Amino acid sequence: MSSLPPDILTRRERAKDWFEALQQRICAELEALEDEASPELYPEPAGRFQFKPWTRETGVGGGIGAFFKGRLFEKAAVHTSAALAKFSPEMAATMPGADKDPSYVSASISLIVHPRSPRVPTVHMNTRFLSTAESWFGGGADLTPMLDEQRSEDADDARLFHAAMKAACDPFDPEWHPKYKAWCDEYFYLPHRKETRGVGGIFYDRHNSGDFEKDFAFTRAVGEAFLEVYPKIVRHRMSEPWGEAERGEQLVRRGRYVEFNLLYDRGTMFGLKAGGNIETILSSMPPLVAWS
Repeated sequence: MSSLPPDILTRRERAKDWFEALQQRICAELEALEDEASPELYPEPAGRFQFKPWTRETGVGGGIGAFFKGRLFEKAAVHTSAALAKFSPEMAATMPGADKDPSYVSASISLIVHPRSPRVPTVHMNTRFLSTAESWFGGGADLTPMLDEQRSEDADDARLFHAAMKAACDPFDPEWHPKYKAWCDEYFYLPHRKETRGVGGIFYDRHNSGDFEKDFAFTRAVGEAFLEVYPKIVRHRMSEPWGEAERGEQLVRRGRYVEFNLLYDRGTMFGLKAGGNIETILSSMPPLVAWS
């Protein structure tokens, strides 16, 4: 008999429905920004998302991959997934509640946006629900400016982004934002470079306050905060001109992004080991990159 909580499929379906609705709203907003982009700076045709449903090869479930190539956003991806499956013995040993029964359910949204302009920061966001015999939420959002002049917590974009994440956390517990902000800085760190990936945001995992409704509301608030703040940052920056030197700096900074995702990112490793869709997992890679 499965040790999964009896109401867990209902909770998973609620999370899945929320993530899929959020996916549609984010894709619509990114397409609207794409349409607003200046033809002088972005002469190519406006892009549109391509939606690709997929089915798991093991267990039950799958997801909806949303892939984008455009003029303002050189590459973007906004994916959802859901599963009812079993962890491998290797993975079960690392998951709370999975030591006796490797069964689990999950639902998630994950996105990456790589703008064409080096003046517009790259952004990443993901939130997820996962349950074995124990249940929790995880995720967060982080901002990665491409230019050194913007890579400071005192820079306008960073201040706006951090304020939005703080506003998402504080109504639930004023201790969460400083805790999850510090965790983000620690997590998105490249030890071999001795530098952070960007200017941070929040990062949380195995978040379970004991109140599912509170934790689910918090995770929804993170998604809403992202949807509000990132378009503001894009609209503030997307009409600024740039030159070849800034484009070169952007491509080198993207190289750091690749290094982190392939060497340290737990989400990438989890997806590959848990039988996820390789095309969606690796879509976080930037379209063009350079190493100096």
